Amino acid sequence: MIERNVLTDFSSTVSEPSVDPTAFVHALASIIGNVTIERHVFVAPMASVRGDEGQPIFVGADSNIQDGVVIHALETELMGKPVMKNLLEVDGKNYAVYVGSRVSLAHQAQIHGPATVRDDTFIGMKSLVFRSSVGARCVVEPGVILMGVAIPDRRYIPAGSVLTKQEEADNLPLITDDYPLASLNRGVVHVNTELALKYAETNR
Repeated sequence: MIERNVLTDFSSTVSEPSVDPTAFVHALASIIGNVTIERHVFVAPMASVRGDEGQPIFVGADSNIQDGVVIHALETELMGKPVMKNLLEVDGKNYAVYVGSRVSLAHQAQIHGPATVRDDTFIGMKSLVFRSSVGARCVVEPGVILMGVAIPDRRYIPAGSVLTKQEEADNLPLITDDYPLASLNRGVVHVNTELALKYAETNR
């Protein structure tokens, strides 16, 4: 389902989602409101990307939004005025949620804005990213909770970790060649990009 948002006191504009024609959105997924989905993105069944409260939401090329993933955000406007505390800047533009290119959001992960996830990062199953930024080429293992932290580039977060202090984020281990999941995201991106291409072809 791809549909416009509704007018409210926290959303003064009706927006149609912008979905690149090479992306694939499953019929049982929902994309609502001020959302941009770039090329070759795969959106799996039961995923929800809602730009009807916090907005805009951006998902970069070759990323994947797997089964049951939720992307949502706190209100970024109230009575016609921006709520700046709920926005994050990327390349000179403000977003409620920004997901970069070649990002994998694994099954049932939640990205709740204000939040950013930069290029080539893997967010594991049932993880939560809230009021946080995750750098490029990171691995967030399954079941992680991030609240109010900024994860530097090329770090991994062990499964089940709960990070609420910046000092904890700064001390995360670097990804090295001997880290078992160092190349995980490349394979996940390859599989899901191929799925997007083939499903998009089949449904034309």
